[in-house]
Order: sequence, then C-alpha cells, then structure tokens
Amino acid sequence: MCDICLAENGEIEGILVKKGALIKKPWLIPLHAIASFGTDGIMLEDDVNFQSVKGSYHILDGREKLVGKPLLSAEGEKLGILQDVYFHEELGTILGYECSDGFFADITEGKRVFKSDAPPKIGKDAIIVNIQS
Repeated sequence: MCDICLAENGEIEGILVKKGALIKKPWLIPLHAIASFGTDGIMLEDDVNFQSVKGSYHILDGREKLVGKPLLSAEGEKLGILQDVYFHEELGTILGYECSDGFFADITEGKRVFKSDAPPKIGKDAIIVNIQS
C-alpha cells in the first residue's frame, strides 16, 4: 500500500499500490474490494481487478499530494499542516485529520487531530474542512 485515493467529492475511492517488476506503476484497489484492514497489510476479496489510475483523483502523499498542505476550518481558521488522515474502513469517509504546527510544537504539545463530519473541500493551496466542536 502506498497511498489512499480520494474522489473529487472527498470520499475515499480506494487504496493505491505499486505493482510491477522493474517499473512499479500505481494501481487502484477499490475500497469495496478490500475484505479487511490489518496492522501489517490488507486482505482482499476473491476476485479483485486492479485498476489503472484514471480520472481526477487526489492522493494523500503522491505527486499532487495533500500531505503538507495547510488545513483550514470552514470559518477560515488555520488548523495546521496536514500530516495524516483517519478514515472509516467500511464507509470510505474521512473521520479526522492529523495536523502539525511545526517540529517544536509537535514535541511540546503533540500533533492535533481534528474530527470532521463532512468531506473536505480540496483547493489548490489549502484543504478546507468542517470540524466537529
């Protein structure tokens, strides 16, 4: 597993894996084809067709990555820099966003996690989320 793949509406489409001998090309495993998630890997349903990555997707840590972008609340407050996401495995929705305020703040205060109840709005320079209070 190398990344998660988000659709334009912010929902998780599937997991990206790299497959190949010399040139490793990314392939999409649709979320519905994943039987379970484990600490060391994922288990797939019997008949899984790997799909080549087509269309307009956002990926967490790839070429058009979301990690490292500023995370803003719907009210315009800067929440931090996106480091990771937590998602509901069965529904394919993002539950929370882990943010950093910088190296020293992470050491003294720890990284912060913001819970969300709606898909993010992904812009060119920032990610906008509705956070739960």
